[in-house]
Amino acid sequence: MNDHENENAAKRECRRNIIMSGLVSFFTDIAGYMIVPVLPLFLVGALGASTMLVGLIEGIAETTASLLKIFSGWFSDKVGKRKPLMLIGYSLSNIIRPLFGLSTGWGQVLAIKFADKVGKGLRTAPRDALLADSATEGGMGKAFGLHRTFDELGSAIGPLLAFWILSFFAGDYRQVFYWTAIPGALAILLIIVGIRDKAPKHKEESKTIKLGFKGMGHEFILFSMIATIFAIGNSSDAFLILRAKDVGLATALVPLAYFAFNITFSILSYPMGALSDKLGRRPLLIGGFFIFGLVYLGFAFASRTWHIWLLFIAYGIYSAATDGIQRAYIADLIPAGKRGMGMGTFNALVGLAALPASILAGYLWKIKGPVATFGFGSLMAFLACFLLIILSRKVQAPQDLIKS
Repeated sequence: MNDHENENAAKRECRRNIIMSGLVSFFTDIAGYMIVPVLPLFLVGALGASTMLVGLIEGIAETTASLLKIFSGWFSDKVGKRKPLMLIGYSLSNIIRPLFGLSTGWGQVLAIKFADKVGKGLRTAPRDALLADSATEGGMGKAFGLHRTFDELGSAIGPLLAFWILSFFAGDYRQVFYWTAIPGALAILLIIVGIRDKAPKHKEESKTIKLGFKGMGHEFILFSMIATIFAIGNSSDAFLILRAKDVGLATALVPLAYFAFNITFSILSYPMGALSDKLGRRPLLIGGFFIFGLVYLGFAFASRTWHIWLLFIAYGIYSAATDGIQRAYIADLIPAGKRGMGMGTFNALVGLAALPASILAGYLWKIKGPVATFGFGSLMAFLACFLLIILSRKVQAPQDLIKS
């Protein structure tokens, strides 16, 4: 095989990794998002949990995932392999989720949610590093955008299936949990047969796990701090779901509202990613943070069920403008051989904010109501947006400098 054929084979393998990673996320998110719009209602309605307890459970789970992202990213850099941790992480989450159906108390829900997020913590940084390693030059935004399209398409189908199951089984939440086993098994199978490891150009030689700022550059550090400020106000989506129910949306329709969010997210993710390759990541991130602030203000003062539908669609626009693009932006800022560690560090910092964010959201809701919860989130979003604007030159990625 000549050099040209070798190069073409390598490109095909990279495209395969991107597509297969997307399909794995597609089936995993079908399973995961069958649960997302149902679990808060199950906790509050069936198990009698308070909003503060919902916030605590969500916050602990996300914080666990965040801490593990540091380890998994560092380890995948060190050994030069992404697939093993991806397989372990996806398998754990997809195997454990059906057990929600057997829960009789909030403590069991917390334990299962904890295990689910351990799986997420193990897989996320290696997967994002594999995507970055597999992306073509100038195509980082497209690679992450395509992945988010697959991911969010699954996230859209999940609530739709939950709606059908709740309708067919007369609102039996537990049936939703049991049926997650099917897409979960397909996701595990696809990792085994579809993903091919692509070693980073340079292995991480460090023998100890560090936070990962060394050698990352001040742009990475500053942007991570801004994103963390934003995350402090970005509480769990469980509060959006509780707010929808609070405004008067019927229980069976809550998954459909979440479907509207996810399908918007899915449709716009790839074009937003491609646009970021042309215009730069930062303008879209600024716009996304601003939209989030407006959306949270909307949730604070929503009084009609049609408000909820529009707000979930707008929330999908925000997500498409930030989620995959933020990951691509971090990949732009990090040296290739440290992408696993860098992705893990960034995700950990942002994710660690999930615990105080969700606990604070639950506390504010309890003492002052949803206006306080969503008003605070909106304030943090506008602050992050303002900082990203005034510190624009200090958080420029090389890719953005080319566009400016």
